[in-house]
Amino acid sequence: MNSRLENELKAGGRKRSGSTEHVTEAQEYIEKHYKEKFSLKRIAGSLYVNGSYLLRLFKANTGHTLLWYHHHIRCEKAGEILADGRFSISEAGEAVGFASSSHFTHIFKKMTGMTPSEYRNDHMEK
Repeated sequence: MNSRLENELKAGGRKRSGSTEHVTEAQEYIEKHYKEKFSLKRIAGSLYVNGSYLLRLFKANTGHTLLWYHHHIRCEKAGEILADGRFSISEAGEAVGFASSSHFTHIFKKMTGMTPSEYRNDHMEK
């Protein structure tokens, strides 16, 4: 994983002790459904909680938004695909649920500080 992502998680991810069950369940839901389009209504509904409540709870316990976490998981998975070297950037983005390669590139650079091609060049398995 990119050091910027690691630092972001250390700085903000689950920084408070006693992380609630709903936060953990939301993270698990996103990790299972990261390829799907982000939907607060669907996530909150699966946990039987109000969406606004879940947003506040998640932010208070992790320092990040649910959407940030969704992007983080997608970029982490895309990084694994890019490091493999067998797939194009657009294929990597599509594999993790991005509808367009330009949106994937934008989000990936925002999350990692590198374009997908820079990341692939730096992390390609030898």
